[in-house]
Amino acid sequence: MEKNYRLNACAVVFNRLGKVLLCQRRYGTGQFSWQFPQGGIEPGESPSEAARRELAEETSVVSVIEVATLTEPFCYDFPEEVIQKFIQQRGHSFDGQKQFWSLFYFTGEDTEINLNTAEPEFVAWEWAEIETAADKVWPVKRQIYAEATALLAPKIVSYLKDPD
Repeated sequence: MEKNYRLNACAVVFNRLGKVLLCQRRYGTGQFSWQFPQGGIEPGESPSEAARRELAEETSVVSVIEVATLTEPFCYDFPEEVIQKFIQQRGHSFDGQKQFWSLFYFTGEDTEINLNTAEPEFVAWEWAEIETAADKVWPVKRQIYAEATALLAPKIVSYLKDPD
């Protein structure tokens, strides 16, 4: 039986030092509550458009240049307890998420990052090494984070060497 995945876009933002923006979820669980800004893809929206929109909605960041969007999504399944929670809260659930990854270069100042948004999702943010991002996320997402960031890390190095 085919899985019912929610289409999702993930925004990986890096700065001039090559560090990536990680945000700590408001309702996360301790050391594994960090992630990149992400959210659902709306009808008619491309993955990179959704990633850019979610980035702005969740962090107020708009000063970015798109560097790359990976063509193949990464999928992960929700644990059964998460599926049941969604069913109780929303009346339905997905089996997991099909996540598309976009990479953006941050051209603004850190003061642009504002988590006090209309619907706050995060309580903290930090600039981190991309190689350590997977270590700080919910274990369910760890494998796709490791795979996606391994593909994106060389693009960061390449962009910083030659942004044209």
